[in-house]
Amino acid sequence: MNPAVHLDGITKRFPGVVANDDVDLEIERGSVHALLGENGAGKTTLMNVLYGLYRPTEGTVVVDGEPRSFASPRDAIDAGIGMIHQHFMLVDPMTVWENVVLGNEPRTWGGLRVDEAAAREAVVELSERYGFDVDPDARIADVSVGVQQRVEILKALYRGADVLIMDEPTAVLTPQEVEELYDVFEELTDQGKTIIFISHKLGEALSAADEITVLRDGVKVGTVASADVTREELAEMMVGREVLMEPATTPREPGERVLEVTDLHVDDDRGVEAVSGITFELRGGEVFGIAGVDGNGQSQLAEAITGMREPASGSVDYLGEPMAGVSRRGHIDRGMAFVPEDRHERGLVMSYDLVQNGILGSQHDPPFASGGRIDWEASTEHAESVIEAYDVRPPNPDADAEDFSGGNQQKFIVGREFERDPDLVVATHPTRGVDIGSTEFLHDRLLELRAEGKAVLLISSKLDEVQGLSDRLAVIHEGEFSGVVDPATVTEEEIGLLMAGESLADETVSGAAIHDALDDGLGGSGADGADDVEAGSDRETAADGEVDA
Repeated sequence: MNPAVHLDGITKRFPGVVANDDVDLEIERGSVHALLGENGAGKTTLMNVLYGLYRPTEGTVVVDGEPRSFASPRDAIDAGIGMIHQHFMLVDPMTVWENVVLGNEPRTWGGLRVDEAAAREAVVELSERYGFDVDPDARIADVSVGVQQRVEILKALYRGADVLIMDEPTAVLTPQEVEELYDVFEELTDQGKTIIFISHKLGEALSAADEITVLRDGVKVGTVASADVTREELAEMMVGREVLMEPATTPREPGERVLEVTDLHVDDDRGVEAVSGITFELRGGEVFGIAGVDGNGQSQLAEAITGMREPASGSVDYLGEPMAGVSRRGHIDRGMAFVPEDRHERGLVMSYDLVQNGILGSQHDPPFASGGRIDWEASTEHAESVIEAYDVRPPNPDADAEDFSGGNQQKFIVGREFERDPDLVVATHPTRGVDIGSTEFLHDRLLELRAEGKAVLLISSKLDEVQGLSDRLAVIHEGEFSGVVDPATVTEEEIGLLMAGESLADETVSGAAIHDALDDGLGGSGADGADDVEAGSDRETAADGEVDA
């Protein structure tokens, strides 16, 4: 075999951390290769070495049979290596063609002026050659996330990339855009390009890759053909033990009423009604799940319940007390924990370290404060306990939140909220961006809270997650509950019917409508489990300096 890329004995050390330990990796030319592993397994670090962002401590990078030493990404680009990060590096006010050629514009008038006609023509030619449906004159701010990703791919191709590295390429895509991305992979490899994509999602790797390499704790576990391995085998390779693919729940009798929501109406940021008269109650020792296509009022509902947003009308009663006018801190003081949908905007202060982030909302209360002063020793011990219990990597409480991968940020937020000793947990997409081993742990922790008599409101775009964990399941459509069902007996088709806004008694709805609703709204279902594609627009941090170890 004449590999496009050969990483020979790559070791990368950071102070106190071995991110990659003697990793060998060969990527066949014209193939799609998945680099699979848990959050913090060393995947991104290894690819940052290939892309010239890091220099290896030991080992050699070989491209097209020639040993290379990259001092910067420019050297890697010159060698035909391109990298598309999770967070796209595009200029929103500029057009597609302007973004593609930015920094490498064809010039005229002795280099004094950009040859706009030639630049636009080059982008159009590239787009047509690879079958991309991209309007070169559209502004980035006006196109979908899927189109933005194609623009990033065009940028790499324009600079001569033969090997494309994609870091968690489906993290920000809808299910339909994921399928379109797989078509792009096929078109690129048909024309001789090589694709390496970083992922922690088993279903994604099995669907899109020819071969899969698994890393665990910075060490290569093995490389397998996707046709010759099962999800269960991959999960065991990733985690090092057998993984329970579906949560195991046992029936229990719910306790006293913890939360009562009555005729709740909530507006979004534009003043448009997002929640339209929702009523339900939640008892201790019960998980009440809410499923639906993202953007149907779930976010506004959760924010109104947790004190992040003032309802337009209706009421929220918690432990028998009305919560109107109570601040978010007041909700925390009363024992209400909240895992927000947007971990960057609502869950963390990205420039704060984990010690500071660990006490957010409780920084004035014992045991984290005394006499008006923060007890940093107690705060550090708390952060360390969350890091250890929830396997946050790297285990450094003094590192800033922005220096962690998205999955590790999520684990820290969930750990902080679950460990508040709450009476009610409002968890929105709690395992978004989290690997399968950690997902199993978080599911178990949710069920432990339920067994302790806590009330859990679970909002998730992963149908298998919300159906597998819930005692009762509501489906939300355009700000209203279209039905509340028994998750143990309801079928996927019936949930799809409710997600489309239809009644289960309505037999006139077409099968196509159900299928479209399921396609639009499910971030993971059936056999693909909790690691499958996630709907919505969650953007995970992919800073160049991030340590994935």
